Amino acid sequence: MPMGAGSATASGFGTQELDAALASVVQETDAAVGLVYLLLPGERMLELVVVSGAPVQLAAPWVRVPVDSREMMAQAVRERRLVWLGTREEVALRYPRTGLLLPYDFMVAAAPMAHGTTVWGALMLLWPARNPPELSPRERDAMGSCGHRIGLILQQAADHGRPLLPGVQPRVLSLSPSRAPGRAEALAAAEFTERLPVGCWALSLDGRITFTNTAATGLTGVGADTLLGAHPWQVLPWLHDPDFEDRYRAAIICRRPTSFTALRPPDRWLSFHFYPDARGISVQITPVAAGQAPAAPWQHAPPSAEPDLVPGVYPLMQLATTLTEAVGVHDVAEQVTDLLMPTIGAQALALMTVDEGRLRIIGYRGYTAEVADRFDALPLASRFPPAHVLTSGVPSFFATFTDLKRAYPTAVPQDGKAAWAFLPLIASGRAVGSLVLAYDRPHVFPPEERAILTSLAGLITQALDRSGLYDIKLQLAHSLQNALLPHALPTISGIQVAARYLPAIRDMDVGGDFYDLIRRDTTSAAATIGDVQGHNVNAAALMGQLRTAVRAHATTGAPPGDILTRTNRLMTDIGASLFASCLYVHLDLTRHRAYLAIAGHPPPLLRHPDGHTEVLNLTPGLLLGIDPSADYPTTEIPFPPGAVLALYTDGLVETPGTDIADTIADLANQLTHAQDQTMDALADTLIHHATHTALRHDDIALLLIQATN
Repeated sequence: MPMGAGSATASGFGTQELDAALASVVQETDAAVGLVYLLLPGERMLELVVVSGAPVQLAAPWVRVPVDSREMMAQAVRERRLVWLGTREEVALRYPRTGLLLPYDFMVAAAPMAHGTTVWGALMLLWPARNPPELSPRERDAMGSCGHRIGLILQQAADHGRPLLPGVQPRVLSLSPSRAPGRAEALAAAEFTERLPVGCWALSLDGRITFTNTAATGLTGVGADTLLGAHPWQVLPWLHDPDFEDRYRAAIICRRPTSFTALRPPDRWLSFHFYPDARGISVQITPVAAGQAPAAPWQHAPPSAEPDLVPGVYPLMQLATTLTEAVGVHDVAEQVTDLLMPTIGAQALALMTVDEGRLRIIGYRGYTAEVADRFDALPLASRFPPAHVLTSGVPSFFATFTDLKRAYPTAVPQDGKAAWAFLPLIASGRAVGSLVLAYDRPHVFPPEERAILTSLAGLITQALDRSGLYDIKLQLAHSLQNALLPHALPTISGIQVAARYLPAIRDMDVGGDFYDLIRRDTTSAAATIGDVQGHNVNAAALMGQLRTAVRAHATTGAPPGDILTRTNRLMTDIGASLFASCLYVHLDLTRHRAYLAIAGHPPPLLRHPDGHTEVLNLTPGLLLGIDPSADYPTTEIPFPPGAVLALYTDGLVETPGTDIADTIADLANQLTHAQDQTMDALADTLIHHATHTALRHDDIALLLIQATN
């Protein structure tokens, strides 16, 4: 299946400045690893853009992090504060997934990157564990300053119309050498290692061998031409040992010497000692003396003609753990495309799901959009391999194009790829989709690799099946809530209105936010907005009852305070287990007056005709459903032509870690500075500002009313 590769670097105005800021804070704090995450425009998603001191593969499970997830970088952004973990036990307790995937002794901190009221992303730093496990004031200040500095860089880039955006893959920040030896000194260093009786390797941060001495080639039995540029476990099958991978990762994260012992067949034990720093790892290889070898040798697979490319245990555990936490088909597609390719070494990937008798591509990497479009919507009845393996239920592996041509005589080369794996995704006999993996060079699929890829396909199938049910439930929930909200607001002479409703993006259930506009007679109208406690079907049902009750009482012509009093008694009479906030407004369109009563709801805003905006301090009343005898006073205010009344729910103004009075004042400021906009444009402006500058978990309802002549 043909597809081409895209760029692997992120670019944009200020990229060098961002890199310099990260390098500076890593150096100033003596951190082992630094990471920068950007908040994707219009999405509740953080994406890793720059890594310092570690390979991208190590951060693969956290390349894309939902803002609402239980990850510390997401928490730092949501709450706009520094999050700090000082011990391995704290990590495991508060962030179990991180503790499982990185079971090492390290300390970690995450801080928001912000400028003004805008949060742009998160900065993370990791240190080796130390005693006491505390972040010093100097380190806290350095992280805070770096967060502000990067926030300013990102703001300036956006202001210039060239915002920094993530690339296809995160960039690894290259650190300059601690010192640059001259040619003579470098030759002397090489000769020095040649005279040593022990083997010497230099590993890059991503685990590739960049230097080997003659003793190392003799001890391992493989020449320098084969070793250089390769991962040790690729060219030495007997090093395809979880211990080697584990010690390598521990050295990168903990920055401490570590070691392990492996058996070189048939009977020679070698000891590998790792000495890491921020640029790589020095490895010392020594024979194990007779009598000191482990009693139970590790059982390795026999060497094959091709280097062992079977994925290691850690990457597979990464993918399996991540897929168990994915929600929604889109999330599964993101996790598979981000994690699977570096895990299995493929150069291209496409994930397809069944949709009305066709295979739709829901995620891909290494392919151009043009090629992806060409193979999107394949009929299940076609003879194309992704469709054929799904109908047959049997995976297909083709080491060369000749093999593919033999099975599918009509196949023609279209993408320059040389090997393919086509894996069916089937759950309980039901076709879910297909997974396509492609390789640039011929690729032999040994039985062990085929088994692992088939198992991975099973994990992906389960995740897609589960996430599909999630999406259906989410769609039904939002449909229910939308059915309970007004489909259109009435046109009433004397006012102009605009309303917006945004559900909580990643919430599985429905919320209880509602609004309504009611025509009372030719000279008056009423408006109401409220929020029922909770996010479930009960909240939505009570919301529907509450909205109906308020509308029914409004037709009697009673004052706002009386309407809330009657509605409150109804809620207590029916024994509602949930509470609700509510704001009711009666508009006298002839006298240009407004009468308001409030029940535990955020205060409305009034923009006067001269442009200044006031937060209306109404006499508060209890939430509805608490006390059947509660009183709700009515407040009268002028509502002259040109004035704008803004009613909203707390989802628009609540931000973790920020005083709600400050966010309400900020909303009032936005209302003041948008005087020339229509009601619809003003509603969009307020919603965009709230969702862009802060990360919200709750639903948002907004109702704007402007008095006209």
